[in-house]
Amino acid sequence: MGIPVRASGDRTLAAAGLILVYAMVIGFTDNYVRVIAEEAGLWQFHLTRSLMAAVLLGLAAVPLGLRLRPVNLRAVVARSTIHGLAMVIYFGALAFLDVALVAAGLFTAPIWVLLISRFVYGHAIGPVRIFAVILGFVGVVLVLGPEAMAGASLPAILPVLAGAMYAMGNIATREWCPQESAETLLAGFFAALGVIGAVGLVVLWLMPLAVPVGADGFLQRGAVWPSSTFYFWTFVQAAGSLVGVGMMIRAYQITDASKASVLEYVILPASAFWTWVLWGTGLAPLAVLGMVLIVAAGSMIALRARAVEG
Repeated sequence: MGIPVRASGDRTLAAAGLILVYAMVIGFTDNYVRVIAEEAGLWQFHLTRSLMAAVLLGLAAVPLGLRLRPVNLRAVVARSTIHGLAMVIYFGALAFLDVALVAAGLFTAPIWVLLISRFVYGHAIGPVRIFAVILGFVGVVLVLGPEAMAGASLPAILPVLAGAMYAMGNIATREWCPQESAETLLAGFFAALGVIGAVGLVVLWLMPLAVPVGADGFLQRGAVWPSSTFYFWTFVQAAGSLVGVGMMIRAYQITDASKASVLEYVILPASAFWTWVLWGTGLAPLAVLGMVLIVAAGSMIALRARAVEG
């Protein structure tokens, strides 16, 4: 997901190209979390990926002239923690579910933003937005399937929880961090994930759990000596995240945020495409319909916001 950074000039077509690259990169790399989950744990993955991302970001900082020092450290820490928790939940779900389904849950974020804005900040919601929320909820039900609705599948609920946390982080970006640079927020995001990963490893070292074999043990697994496969795909994740999010940041810099947020939904078909290409698995017709409804709901919310601003 992108970090809104406003700049002069509007180049929507170029932004669409950048977002497409972002979607294809993230859709590809996230599909290999299931490979990482076969031998290592969620917490070791996040700590290792954050260390790799920090090295890559540090190497790029001087030649690219990046400003990493925060203006408001407390706000950046709070926002990074919220977004970090969202991504921990997101990646935890990737070990159990197809990346397209997890992405669909995460992309309920615009719906959660609307609800939080209304009931926490007291912003008014018109009939179009109310309809969009209902439409999006129906889409979520269709994507998650009957197991989740019966309460039998915790992993199926996790992506929606990630979407709620991500929405809170997006609100924090607007409300708490308006003066921060995009690279500062990116660095804070990876730092939060690294800290969360380290804390998880310490907790599991002090209170080890029984660990199922393979990907089923992704959440419960502590520190292990992984193979080169783990380090390779974790590095791909780190590099892909930096490149992908960098593309998204640039897209938000050259076009209006409301337009970019609509274009961003291309991640859903991109994720489904890579899941089909890499693993030969497709989505059930009802899940596809649910994704379409979620995209429609998010688009209605974003376009309505644009109309009100205009």
